[in-house]
Amino acid sequence: MGRPPVSEAIPPAAFQLEITATGNDMDELGHVNNVVYLSWVQDVAKAHWFAVSTPEETALQAWVAVRHEIEYKKPAIAGDRLVARTWIGTVSRVTSERFVEIRKQDTMELLVACRTVWASINRQTGRPMRTDPAMMERFRVTRS
Repeated sequence: MGRPPVSEAIPPAAFQLEITATGNDMDELGHVNNVVYLSWVQDVAKAHWFAVSTPEETALQAWVAVRHEIEYKKPAIAGDRLVARTWIGTVSRVTSERFVEIRKQDTMELLVACRTVWASINRQTGRPMRTDPAMMERFRVTRS
């Protein structure tokens, strides 16, 4: 691994999604379950994709997770209002690195830091698909 899950600073072009932790998100200790955080990582990535891509792109292309590196810093509890922020890192021919931070909305205290590598696939064939660099540049623009 060697590389931290989150870059040193959040770029201004981060996409953001607001989340409220509910009782259904809790584990037996009364904290948000680790798997729920990972689900939120996927939710913010998916929301970013649909906010920026065109209908033609979403009909042709999908993204699958290849790797997740996640650090759990502090717990959240039911009722906490959170903000998940995501931005794109390194993009290759088929993969895209994505960073996600989940913070408490009122204090901006970091709860979770994640680095995920996603692979682009063709929806019809299920095979890896080359990413369009111009399309990927659109992900570097703030939309929320």
